[in-house]
Amino acid sequence: MNFNLNKMRKPQVLPSGEDLGGAVLKATKLNKFFNEPEEFHVLKDVSFEVKRSEFVSIVGKSGCGKSTLLYLISTLDTDYTGDIIINNERVTGMTQNQLARFRNEHIGFVFQFHFLLPEFSAIKNVMIPAEKLGKYSKSEIEDRAYEKLKWLGMAGFATKLSSKLSGGQQQRVAIARALINDPTIIMGDEPTGNLDSTNTNIVFDMLKDLSKTKGQTIISVTHDEEFAHNSDRIIEMKDGEIVKQ
Repeated sequence: MNFNLNKMRKPQVLPSGEDLGGAVLKATKLNKFFNEPEEFHVLKDVSFEVKRSEFVSIVGKSGCGKSTLLYLISTLDTDYTGDIIINNERVTGMTQNQLARFRNEHIGFVFQFHFLLPEFSAIKNVMIPAEKLGKYSKSEIEDRAYEKLKWLGMAGFATKLSSKLSGGQQQRVAIARALINDPTIIMGDEPTGNLDSTNTNIVFDMLKDLSKTKGQTIISVTHDEEFAHNSDRIIEMKDGEIVKQ
């Protein structure tokens, strides 16, 4: 029987003196079960660390557990056993409200499909996470959003409806949205999976530059071998376990 022990834990900020060896994310003995149509052990004692400013790709065949792992470490799925620490804060055991706040402040998401609101302009889409966070004034949020778009070469499209942008442009807007709150980590789920080779290279180069010049930590699930081999480190999974780092 699979008991979710994490629901009994209270959120915990680690002592400031505790040494995590420079890791910005530390996952320890993560186990995940699917219970329908029958019990299936998806993740099996998965443990790994990611250092600040690392660009890490998680790879493996479909069904190996890599997307499930991403959803656990991004705090979107809390039904697991094990321990997850992000930016010196134990997220395992946080309430849903605490996790929502933590995600908005510390984690930026870039998915295969951009999930932009088509009736909103590019800049309005970028502003949404910062408006939810409530940390900045409206003018500050707009300025921040414009700067993110400018850095990604999209300033000239700021007021254009997202539905009128090309696929590559939409994904750059999605990256700007992920960056608006200056997150600790960007989590990518096949971020170039819906792009042609030209736009794949553009998006990868932007992510790489974020890591190298701005110290942004990036963890991405990908099936793209070239994307993975050009990142800093590859975590390879098979049958719910990490088989190579």
